[in-house]
Amino acid sequence: MTNVLVTYATKVGSTFDVAEQIAKTLQQNGLTVTLHKAEKSLDPAPFDAVIVGSAIRVGRWLPPVVQFVENNVSTLVKRPVAFFTVCMTLHEDTPENREEVYGYTEPVRRLLTPQAEGFFAGAMNYKLLSFPVRTIVKRIGVPEGDYRQWNDITGWAEDIVPILTGELEGLR
Repeated sequence: MTNVLVTYATKVGSTFDVAEQIAKTLQQNGLTVTLHKAEKSLDPAPFDAVIVGSAIRVGRWLPPVVQFVENNVSTLVKRPVAFFTVCMTLHEDTPENREEVYGYTEPVRRLLTPQAEGFFAGAMNYKLLSFPVRTIVKRIGVPEGDYRQWNDITGWAEDIVPILTGELEGLR
């Protein structure tokens, strides 16, 4: 049975919820899954496949996830890897917004090319933000609300099962 690590970074929890849904979907499809917040000491070596996800803040993945990839590139290149990104820019899922969010992940993709990538809208709850961050977020026009499309998240996780198990080489 394929043993998969799903690791993530989140600021206020929206990306954790997405990671948890991905993990549950993989488990329902017969994979053994460990869900773990990204941190320096996290070792991907015991896993057959790895899914790495992050929220976007200030146009980039969160530092703990980037550090995880940087610290483990030599291990990650030897197994199937998928990335997922959660970004409020995708509250309006247009080709232009998808291209913008894809660009946010370019620095991580330069470190490691994943076999699959998923891009999902997130959720924004102003009450969970500090006053300065809330002020900035409102000023730049980030809408409050939950824009996560659970069917899309579940469908993506189901689609990548053959990649994680080594049956397919990759999806773009």
